[in-house]
Amino acid sequence: MPELVVGRVVRPHGVRGEVVVEIRTDSPDERFVPGSVVGTDPAEVGPLRIAAVRRHYGRTEGGRGRLLVHFDGYADRDAAETLRGVYLTVDSASLPPLADPDEFHDHQLVGLTAVSPDGRVLGHVVRVEHAPASDLLVLAQPDGRESLVPFVKAIVPEVDLAAGRVVLTPPEGLLDL
Repeated sequence: MPELVVGRVVRPHGVRGEVVVEIRTDSPDERFVPGSVVGTDPAEVGPLRIAAVRRHYGRTEGGRGRLLVHFDGYADRDAAETLRGVYLTVDSASLPPLADPDEFHDHQLVGLTAVSPDGRVLGHVVRVEHAPASDLLVLAQPDGRESLVPFVKAIVPEVDLAAGRVVLTPPEGLLDL
């Protein structure tokens, strides 16, 4: 099963080995718990065991979406600096099934074929970007260009995981940007 990114180490915080972690999961209270272990990308850095966690109330962005995390074995700022930019991951098999049939994990969407309502292939989903207004499907088109498609019901009315496809009804010109 693929590894899913649940956070990214932004930078060290203070002198005792804490790092600022940008949250990339809807369930930070389940993922970032003292004693839990997260994988890393690059893999050779981890796995890392979480020793302590607290909310970050920094000046930038009011600390929204960030945690201060201390990992076992990282006792000072120099050690914490080696984690800058590291992605924190979990095995997708450890995720519980989603209760809402209109919600999907990123790894379920990546690789799906994007088609028009009449079945014409528009491209393939290569990743999901999480923007403030809505999630965006990054679509690799047959001509090699990439397009950003808002992942909203009006533009993506159907996701069929079993068939390996998403149906898109993009507004005029969206795929030309």
